Amino acid sequence: MVEVGLKHTSELTVTDAVTAVRMGSGDMPVLATPAMMALMENAAMLAVADELPGGSTTVGGHIASSHLRPSKIGDVVRAVAEVTKVDGRKIEFNVSAYSGDVLLGEGTHLRFVVDRERFMSKI
Repeated sequence: MVEVGLKHTSELTVTDAVTAVRMGSGDMPVLATPAMMALMENAAMLAVADELPGGSTTVGGHIASSHLRPSKIGDVVRAVAEVTKVDGRKIEFNVSAYSGDVLLGEGTHLRFVVDRERFMSKI
């Protein structure tokens, strides 16, 4: 059962593949904002994954985040997601990203619980 307070931390090492240059979101070799936000989504997805009914998963519905500081190639970035509200299929999270103790970004994320087969049958 998904409950307020569930939490997960996901981690990545900044490589060329996740830089703004490579992802097309900027022109400098630093962690791309879309990559940071994807890491936040991953943490949220994994925070609730073990609590879902069989055949279910979550999909992202909205994310809003600041990106306050750059991260260079080689830096280890960790994203933390914590469930703040559960309303039926709708799950809200606080998300944040860090390099060491330095806050890189923070925001909110919304996910929905869906049946995998039903969801995929719609595309």
